[in-house]
Amino acid sequence: MFYFKLNEDAELRLLELRHAENLFHLTDRSRNYLREWLPWVDVIKEKSNSKEFIEGTMKQFSNNNGFQAGIWYKGELAGVIGLHGINWANKSTSLGYWLGEEFQGKGLMTNACKSVIEYCFNELNLKRIEIRAATENHKSQAIPEKLGFQKEGCIRSSEFLYNRYVDHYVYGLINEDFNRVTL
Repeated sequence: MFYFKLNEDAELRLLELRHAENLFHLTDRSRNYLREWLPWVDVIKEKSNSKEFIEGTMKQFSNNNGFQAGIWYKGELAGVIGLHGINWANKSTSLGYWLGEEFQGKGLMTNACKSVIEYCFNELNLKRIEIRAATENHKSQAIPEKLGFQKEGCIRSSEFLYNRYVDHYVYGLINEDFNRVTL
């Protein structure tokens, strides 16, 4: 089982089917906020869409291809963090995350990312973790910058978001650099 206590008020737990309603309501409450940077928001129209997402994440975990965990704050689902699959041949992965609008500014995502990074390097023995963030998404960029990632470049027109293409910065962290920073 995947579980991390982040602090007295927050923890990471794998998403389960029983969380589908909570996940849908969190997404729905933050729909306009999330839509600015996440291309999948309009696909989540009802609770069954969140259930399908969770079913896929459970399969991902059982196939040893990463995970998606709920970020829980004071017992309430606040967001999601997870791996976009694991490239076992190269021992690398990429990390994705989002928080509901009302949970911003509490340090939740920085702590969640740090825990997932430690898990990837120390438990999964991965070599590299990548984070991509839209060049205009300064809040998302702040996370890898705080955690010692290197900005490695820009991918132009990387993602289509509803009515426009956005460029992405690519941030990379290798295990030796993380262990040096955290020691």
